[in-house]
Amino acid sequence: MSEARELIRQYVAAGFTKIHIDTSMKVASDDPDTRLADEVIARRGAELAKVAEDTYAELKKQNPEAVHPVYIVGSEVPIPGGSQDAVDQGVQVTKVSDFKATVETFKKAFAEHDVADAWNYVIAVVVQPGVEEKDAGCTEYIREKATELSAAIREFPNLVFEAHSTDYQTKFKLRELVEDGAGILKVGPGLTLALREGLFALANAERELYKDEPEKQSYFIEILDRSMLKNPKYFAKYYYGTPGEIAYKRKYSFSDRCRYYYANPEVEEAVAKLFDNFKDGVPLGLLSQFMPIQYTKVREGQLKNDPKALVMDRVMNCIDEYLYGSQQQMLG
Repeated sequence: MSEARELIRQYVAAGFTKIHIDTSMKVASDDPDTRLADEVIARRGAELAKVAEDTYAELKKQNPEAVHPVYIVGSEVPIPGGSQDAVDQGVQVTKVSDFKATVETFKKAFAEHDVADAWNYVIAVVVQPGVEEKDAGCTEYIREKATELSAAIREFPNLVFEAHSTDYQTKFKLRELVEDGAGILKVGPGLTLALREGLFALANAERELYKDEPEKQSYFIEILDRSMLKNPKYFAKYYYGTPGEIAYKRKYSFSDRCRYYYANPEVEEAVAKLFDNFKDGVPLGLLSQFMPIQYTKVREGQLKNDPKALVMDRVMNCIDEYLYGSQQQMLG
């Protein structure tokens, strides 16, 4: 808990304004075989909220314009990185009774630990509406299964749901989630997979452009895979199957575990060479073949034919889905 307190302190001091207080994970002194009581989880959450409030008070003295952080509570979070099961076990929607118990228990704990005012800054509760990203894509949202949960949030006008692992939901499913009370949609590998797709598209274009001059190629795809094989700890427990199937997943799995290797020096060097090979732009024939959406934007003058800009615009394709889902696509 001392480390958790310090983590929260540093986040708030650094100016972060959205703090998810999740104290469902056990600390070293907890019995590994006993489920943490809701009261213990809430009490620890209130302790961290107290740290956040005290830190903000100090920050406010230094910067009168500092924005007060808002808090998200609740622990019904899909396992980080998505499902690790070889077989899809399905996803259970949070029970209304459990959702309400979370709200009541945390609110009580905040009051008991002298941070009752902080409850006014709790804006969301994490629930499981029945979605999860995984190796093969996602468990798609079925709003009929979350009807009771969706109705329950209307009893709390100052709260919304925070839905985790919404990656790879269609834009129509994202909009249903928002309509059903999920005011905050969390996305992770959906964005990094789009980055990977953009980089792979450039690498495939590069292979075509320099097929007669292999020494000029970055070999980004091969170097990324080699980097993964040298240190498999970030993907080994997520990918199942034959050696061939695992090799496929290292590149194309929706879990996108390769995102943990981009900071490796040899991978960074390969990306730099890849970008340098297209510093004067991607030939339009190759751009049309491998990045057709970006090709259209370049032709229409909406996007610069620059390798980094092209890859980042591929990421924006994913963000556009969330803008549609949250009905912000027409803003700005």
